[in-house]
Amino acid sequence: MRFFVTGEQNRQLLINTLILMFLAYVALLWISNGLMYFHKMNLTPESVVSYYLGNEQEFNEPKSYQSLLEVSHFHLFAMGMLVLTLTHLMLMTSLPTLMKVWISAIVYAAAIADEAAGWLVRYVDPAFAYFKIAAFLLLETSLFLLIVIVSLSLIESRRQLR
Repeated sequence: MRFFVTGEQNRQLLINTLILMFLAYVALLWISNGLMYFHKMNLTPESVVSYYLGNEQEFNEPKSYQSLLEVSHFHLFAMGMLVLTLTHLMLMTSLPTLMKVWISAIVYAAAIADEAAGWLVRYVDPAFAYFKIAAFLLLETSLFLLIVIVSLSLIESRRQLR
């Protein structure tokens, strides 16, 4: 992260390349996240309710407390680290400060909302299925935006190296 703060991204072709490779890896993670979501459910509230509350016709059991807890335990750490890394990289781009603040707030809120939404559907009210769908779409959109913003910034700095 230091290379962004000191401006070394303009002089460090290797670090620039490594960060771009990391972003390609994150893009694969982004794709697999979407694929996993659509493997389990789709963008209809009925599919979300069926996934979390079970479906007798499809022989699906409701998600257990332990299952949700295990997923949340891993996701809270992993998504936190991913969002921290991507927002930190984005902070060092030439975007206006207010835009950086808004994008950071949105992506953090989306990550927390996406994690909380399954719990809300399962234990509060099935109507939170709409919230789950919105949170998923917002998370995927904001992560994609961060990947693109940081990538374009690094590509532009590579052009300046020439």
